[in-house]
Amino acid sequence: MIDAVLEFDPKSARTSTAAAERVLQAAQKKHLTIGWILETHAHADHLSAAQFLKDRTGAPVAVGEHIREVQKAFGPIFDATDVSGDGAPFDRLLVDGERLPLGRLEIQVLYTPGHTSACVSYKVGDNVFVGDTLFMPDYGTARTDFPGGDARTLYRSIRKLLSLPAETTLWMCHDYKAPGRDSFAWKTTVREQRERNIHIHDGVSENEFAAMRSARDKTLATPVLLLPSVQVNIRAGRMPPAEPDGNVYLKLPVNRL
Repeated sequence: MIDAVLEFDPKSARTSTAAAERVLQAAQKKHLTIGWILETHAHADHLSAAQFLKDRTGAPVAVGEHIREVQKAFGPIFDATDVSGDGAPFDRLLVDGERLPLGRLEIQVLYTPGHTSACVSYKVGDNVFVGDTLFMPDYGTARTDFPGGDARTLYRSIRKLLSLPAETTLWMCHDYKAPGRDSFAWKTTVREQRERNIHIHDGVSENEFAAMRSARDKTLATPVLLLPSVQVNIRAGRMPPAEPDGNVYLKLPVNRL
């Protein structure tokens, strides 16, 4: 399971495991065993269901090894004294090129930073789950203005992905439905991205991309769930430790960002 979502309503501060439950049910119907719970990065727009899934399946939670840098950047902002920046509580820190067994399949880890410093993609056969690097060709690419993000680094990561065979299927982490398109889409190919991606098709230079991406990022609003999600996601989907009254609280660091 990759980038599973714990639903969160910011108005009521209530969570729901309904989405993760649906995926578990689908796996059960196909008599599949969950072998890995994988994160492409510490998301800024949704809470991770990794801990819930680990409790239900016993599968280890894995993420790229550079999550340590994200923990060190964001831990102090939330006064997260339980996060030391050593990668815990993730069960496995993955390095570029590492291969994970999955039944008769194999998962190859590709380090693809730029959106954040810790982003990885997962290649399974002729499929790659790209996290927040690329979007559908008519929408473009991910923002790079989070701590540790960098437009030039993202350019190189994307070109790394687009050097794969043209028929490779790329699975998106998000789809925002570009203007003029009413239906959601969630997969494309290396060929389609190289030919039609509005930000980084073949012929776009690193300098051109970096200038465009940096200018665009300055126009983007802060994600609604950034503050709730990051403090959970750097803990591998765990909530902050309960306070003495027994309740769990998410922190809103005023004027820190």
